[in-house]
Amino acid sequence: MLNISNRGKLMPPSPIRKLVPYAEEAKKKGIKVYHLNIGQPDIETPKAALDAVRNFDFKVLEYSHSAGNESYRRKLAQYYKKLGMDVDYSHIIITTGGSEAILFGFMSCLDPGDEVIIPEPFYANYNGFAVAAGVVVKPVTSYIETGFALPPIEEFEKAITPKTKAIVICNPNNPTGYLYSPKEMETLKNIIIKHDLYLFSDEAYREFCYSGEHFSAMNLKGAENNVILMDTISKRYSACGGRIGALVTKNKLIYDTVMKFAQARLSPPSFAQILAEAAVDLPDDYFNHTKAEYLKRRNILVDRLNKIPGVFCPRPGGAFYAIAKLPIDDSDKFAQWLLEHFSYEQQTIMVAPATGFYATNGLGKNEVRLAYVLDTNSLHKAMNCLEKALEIYPGKKLA
Repeated sequence: MLNISNRGKLMPPSPIRKLVPYAEEAKKKGIKVYHLNIGQPDIETPKAALDAVRNFDFKVLEYSHSAGNESYRRKLAQYYKKLGMDVDYSHIIITTGGSEAILFGFMSCLDPGDEVIIPEPFYANYNGFAVAAGVVVKPVTSYIETGFALPPIEEFEKAITPKTKAIVICNPNNPTGYLYSPKEMETLKNIIIKHDLYLFSDEAYREFCYSGEHFSAMNLKGAENNVILMDTISKRYSACGGRIGALVTKNKLIYDTVMKFAQARLSPPSFAQILAEAAVDLPDDYFNHTKAEYLKRRNILVDRLNKIPGVFCPRPGGAFYAIAKLPIDDSDKFAQWLLEHFSYEQQTIMVAPATGFYATNGLGKNEVRLAYVLDTNSLHKAMNCLEKALEIYPGKKLA
């Protein structure tokens, strides 16, 4: 009898996408579904970047260099330098989305059975990449009551074993929106230096910070050989389908090892590299409007949530996500019920159950992640739906 691999059995389903069939059925019934479950921005991809692809003149669509086009890597290095990061193009490998950067980093730095510590809740696909690489995730829990601040150093120390090889962070954070302070980043530096660990820093949302300035892990002095930066154009330029990311490291041994994986997959997507390179040339004030729009949406979402009886949502410092605590029995059941059994004025919402963002069983049962990637009018309508839903949900918990 043919069997699938143990790795395949362990691979977790996406908490963001697993409810899609229920959303599709709701739409077939004529119900409008407001998608707050996934970080797909509605901001238009920059026209100048799209035009660069449309107008590019070539006779053969060739492989690029396995590290990505040198012209793009040089421009990207200049982009990082504008942000105060001392990065050279020779530190950059262009990847097929930020996802490949994470996977290449895990595969290059970690062996099967090695452990990585990640503050939870965390981006759910870290679990999937860990399974693919045979790596064990060890969570340290952050809490909604503190706005999901970095857990105390003692919690990291307790989680470290002889098998611990790395810490993984996302800054600003997906799914919480928390923005790590320079002091918290220095705390992490002290831990990785003391215990000789790698620090994987996912900085996909660095352009969207509202409560302070972004502090990149690349700027941790004295930890240059420990840091692996993961990046992507997906959220920055609203180009999720382009699948262009980057792995950045000053550690030559890591770089050379990642290059072997990059060579094995040949090259990153050519059209999207053209788009990404053109996007770097956008005016310096390009993000001002987008950032202001997300800030406005954040305030609407958080203010509306906190006015609903029994709901609590801390105000995120960055990205475009928030986690809310709801008066419900089970976030997975609630998310499915919203799509299967609820509608208000022929409308409903799709949320991501927070259980999928925790590694510790039982956590996130009364929390959901909401992505404020819809226009303000749609956000208000979505919050109307949530408010009405919580009034009649059979599994509602009374205060």
